Amino acid sequence: MSLLLPEAGLLFWMLLSFGIVFALLAKYGFPVIIKMVEDRKLYINQSIQVAKDAHEQLSKLKSESELIIATANKEQGRILKETMLERDKIIYEARKQAEAVAQKELDNVKAQILLEKEEAIRDIRRQVAVLSVDIAEKVIRKTMKTEKEQMEMIDRMLDEVLSPKS
Repeated sequence: MSLLLPEAGLLFWMLLSFGIVFALLAKYGFPVIIKMVEDRKLYINQSIQVAKDAHEQLSKLKSESELIIATANKEQGRILKETMLERDKIIYEARKQAEAVAQKELDNVKAQILLEKEEAIRDIRRQVAVLSVDIAEKVIRKTMKTEKEQMEMIDRMLDEVLSPKS
């Protein structure tokens, strides 16, 4: 017996037992194994499809979110621009109103100053008139010592005042 070459009987029984095991595996084992491999393949394919769908949805959501962000940025810019315009308008109106109030106050102050000036001028004229009358009275009394002379002077002055000027 050689160690490398099996005898014919051993070879026969090995082939027979291999054939029986192979037949049993082919009838009962391989279908189960093939079914499990097919199920695993189907599960993997479904998982890949679900992953592709999730990736597509994620891409859609990303593009939608970018669109929403862009729209929000545009809206924010528009709102800021409107706010700035409204702010400028309010400032302009406030300045106009302040100018109008200041002008009104200035006009009131000018009118008050004018009234006070006129009152001061009237007061000065009254004082000048009183002083003039006092001085004139003293001068006339000094120059006209008698009552008759004073009466003649009064009559002459009344005639000058009442007579029409040419």
